[in-house]
Amino acid sequence: MTIIIIIITSLVSILAFSQQDVMGRLQFNAYQVVHRKEYFRIFTHAFLHANWEHLLINMIVLWSFGTAVEHYYYLNFGSRGTYLYFLLYFGAILFSSLGALIKQKNNYYYNAVGASGAVSAVVFSAIFFAPWNKIYFFGLLPIPGVVFAVLYLVYSYQMSKRNVDNVGHDAHFLGAIFGFILPIIIRPSLFLEFINNLF
Repeated sequence: MTIIIIIITSLVSILAFSQQDVMGRLQFNAYQVVHRKEYFRIFTHAFLHANWEHLLINMIVLWSFGTAVEHYYYLNFGSRGTYLYFLLYFGAILFSSLGALIKQKNNYYYNAVGASGAVSAVVFSAIFFAPWNKIYFFGLLPIPGVVFAVLYLVYSYQMSKRNVDNVGHDAHFLGAIFGFILPIIIRPSLFLEFINNLF
């Protein structure tokens, strides 16, 4: 699943780099979703990226964590693992869009692209199943996953409140929360396993 998502996302993003009509038609625009019922934008924007750097970072992170999460889902949910991984990724796209959908529903000029919300969900699912595994911050600094998770949530929340850059911090925050709680929703007993792994 992870490789398929990466291939499709990369192809659509690369196409949109050179064809602005594709970007305009598929990007997230809360006004268009709410007032013109273009609900597909909630999902299609995750297959677009602003530039090569944005695309490469998201896809490298997705590849780094996605295959591990697929394995965790298979170990814990058996044959349903693939379908539940699908739910994780696409459910996170929807859930991570809710903040912007509510805040920007009357702002015709607000647009967003990128799979960051879904990628955050995948990273946080990996942390849920293996909280002490190291995450290499900027590819260099090893940080225990659970420590990274706390720092990431605090940073995303604060930056979302400040709203000083052009990054969807609220999508990062909501996607991360979704990725962490979905396994618990599917099987509540996993929360006790998380606590045991934590201590």
